[in-house]
Amino acid sequence: MPAMEIGTICVKVVGREAGKKCVVVDLIDKNFILITGPKAVTKIKRRRTNINHVEPTTDKIDINRGATDDEITEALKTAGKLEEMSQTVKPALS
Repeated sequence: MPAMEIGTICVKVVGREAGKKCVVVDLIDKNFILITGPKAVTKIKRRRTNINHVEPTTDKIDINRGATDDEITEALKTAGKLEEMSQTVKPALS
């Protein structure tokens, strides 16, 4: 598994949001990260989650640590990934 970095696009693999994409906003410690959808795009609220509950993708956007949902939406728009984020995928369980 690649190291989690700020701006990495991930797929939730556990819980009611399984299959939805999110963006890593902050690294809390070795087990937890702060993610957001943003809510307007993928319906995932900003929250702390266990790194074992997300699967990182190879995609990454350029954001600052603790970026707001509006800043993340703009970064997704400039990277051309806004439509891709709103699609639900089937998570690959390891």
